[in-house]
Amino acid sequence: MMWGTSKQLRELICELVSWESQTLTTGEQQFSRKLQAKLQQLTYFEQHPHNIELCDVDKGRQVVSALYKHPDVQETVVLISHFDTVQIEEYGSLMPLATMPEELTKAFLADPNLLPKSAQKDLRSGDYLFGRGVMDMKMGLALHMQLIERAIEEKWKLNLLLITVPDEEVNSAGMRQAVKHITHLQEKENLEIVLFLNSEPSFSQGPADLQEYIYSGTIGKIMPSALFYGKETHVGEPLKGITAPYMSSFLTQEMEWNDRFCEEDYGEKTPLPVSLQLKDLKTQYSTQTPYRAVAMYNVFLLKRSAGEIMSIFESVANEAMANCQKRYDELCQKQGIDGVGNIRVIKFEELQSHALEKLGEAKVNSIIEKVIGQEEWDDREKSLRIADQLMIHCQELAPAVVLLFAPPYYPPANSSENPLINGAISLLLGEAKKYEIPLEHIHYFNGICDLSYCQFTADKDWKTYEKNTPVWGQTYSIPFKEMEQFTAPVLNVGPFGKDAHQISERLHVKSAFEEMPELLYKLLQYVSSSNKIKS
Repeated sequence: MMWGTSKQLRELICELVSWESQTLTTGEQQFSRKLQAKLQQLTYFEQHPHNIELCDVDKGRQVVSALYKHPDVQETVVLISHFDTVQIEEYGSLMPLATMPEELTKAFLADPNLLPKSAQKDLRSGDYLFGRGVMDMKMGLALHMQLIERAIEEKWKLNLLLITVPDEEVNSAGMRQAVKHITHLQEKENLEIVLFLNSEPSFSQGPADLQEYIYSGTIGKIMPSALFYGKETHVGEPLKGITAPYMSSFLTQEMEWNDRFCEEDYGEKTPLPVSLQLKDLKTQYSTQTPYRAVAMYNVFLLKRSAGEIMSIFESVANEAMANCQKRYDELCQKQGIDGVGNIRVIKFEELQSHALEKLGEAKVNSIIEKVIGQEEWDDREKSLRIADQLMIHCQELAPAVVLLFAPPYYPPANSSENPLINGAISLLLGEAKKYEIPLEHIHYFNGICDLSYCQFTADKDWKTYEKNTPVWGQTYSIPFKEMEQFTAPVLNVGPFGKDAHQISERLHVKSAFEEMPELLYKLLQYVSSSNKIKS
């Protein structure tokens, strides 16, 4: 075997990390072809070349799909991972070594002060390997490659479908495209998917947390956003208008840390919502007041749907604008002027409907297409700008706050009540004791995870998301219909590491190269036997 021993696995992860693949770089584009060539070294794929596929995503990026298929079984485990990483600028003078784990670890040993104190201690222990992507999450991919090689060598009576994707760190464009490919293969190869297994690393629950975790679900994320469209005026006559920053301050104060958006399930809670962006759209200085501004808010989910979030968001926005209106009216009354009228709170779908009735479909489509054509804007900027441009053509609605969703959206997923998952967790916790691994079970992975697109039970009213996401069907979509075909449970079991997305990102050597290979092997043997298949 090429990747069967701890030494070989260590060499493999170092090679994968050396293939620099920051999101939206040429390295990310090239990674898929390098991996394809690596997998083709396995005799099985030499004999079955069509079982490795590269699926186009966008921007020259591709999903890598590798299927080991036993001729006599349908039961299939889908192995999910991502190969893109975040940027490496924080490494400074060590940037050339950021994707060379052995060399970077030695460089840190030569100058430990480059690392925070907690990481220095781990460095001196010799128990950790440092580097960008070594933890998040190329080690998960390496473990899946070892599993598929082992399945081939031992002729497992269990199909394994390795899916590794680009763009997990930004929009999950890779996984959203992979879902379509998986459903296609499911039908074409007559596969019965029994488990979606991700191997994102175990994330700590706090700075001093040394526990390791397995996860029977993943938290969801959605971004309710707003366009504030006030009334412009000269700064010498301030109350003849109303500024967008003034309006936005009322909603942002209500949205930040608002526990109405919090959820609790299995004793686990979502973090409080916070602002991700707040800016006015005025691009140059003048004495005209800023009358257009935008804001995006981060909301985590456990069970709620997009429709429920929009309902709460609308309620909060109405309360915020009522307070804004009251304060503004008091000021106008004190100054003896009439003001600019009442602030409306409208959803994007209502704005679009109004624009269609006023301007016609051709004009509205032209407005949207012009925004979509701005290559320098991402999906979030385009979403907000579409709402802005429609409001410019519908100023009779002003002053107004337009509520919408900005991508990306990660629905929550959870399989904690699934019998297979319950049995698997019991097995893993038992095996962990043999190796003296401090392993615990958590119901929701506390980081964004592509398993969000492998199960779809939380959002039956997803039309609300479609109707209120301005770029929907243009530059962004979620394969909801394909996701509804998935019935298999989800599980995340991965290696232990620390400080993802930091200069001190590191992987625990024993966990990655000794313990996790055995745990994953035992897990798949259990899944195989649970489906009455002999491995």
